Amino acid sequence: MKKYEAVIFDLDGTLIDSMGLWEEVDRIYLKRFNFELPDDLQKDIEGKSFHETAIYFKERFDLSDTLDTIKQDWHDLAERFYMEQVETKESAKELLEKLNVMKKPVAIATSNSRELAIMALKNNDIFHHFDVIVSSSEVPKGKPSPDVFLEAARQLKVNPANCLVFEDTHAGVIGAKRAGMTVYAVYDFYSKNSIEKIKKDADYFIDHFDEVIREKI
Repeated sequence: MKKYEAVIFDLDGTLIDSMGLWEEVDRIYLKRFNFELPDDLQKDIEGKSFHETAIYFKERFDLSDTLDTIKQDWHDLAERFYMEQVETKESAKELLEKLNVMKKPVAIATSNSRELAIMALKNNDIFHHFDVIVSSSEVPKGKPSPDVFLEAARQLKVNPANCLVFEDTHAGVIGAKRAGMTVYAVYDFYSKNSIEKIKKDADYFIDHFDEVIREKI
């Protein structure tokens, strides 16, 4: 761990157990328009920013609502889950505390909205561990483009090549690699269908953060 100048975390599915709730949010949202949740939806929107996903929904389901309305409706639906149900993954807090002791700058690079990301971090009492929070909505393109990772490194004032990234999705792994960073893929149930691609393209793969805490890297 000592050779990296900074550490960047994805949020949903990496630090917090929340990917399942987004399926529920999409299911509830689409039901308003009499659509069932398509089996391929999560794969198609993986890594996209809030704005990119809103464009996808509007085009695929021919929605009359504006993009801003779509995004606000998602936010309102997800807010309750983020306030009451979203928790950190096992050993995530311990890892953040270890990085704190090591005085490593730490960032979030998320496809989620800044508002929901901050809410999740504060509700789980880990907001204070982060020096920088970057949402894909704040950069030109979401994952698998490298933009959100490069912006996090820029704000941390660290060379991307000296950053270590933790990610759970294939799109996130690809985005971090395109940014020139070292990537540790973290197992998440909702990325299991892409597990072989994730293992192939990530530098390393871990099932739990305690593998890192025990200094296996």
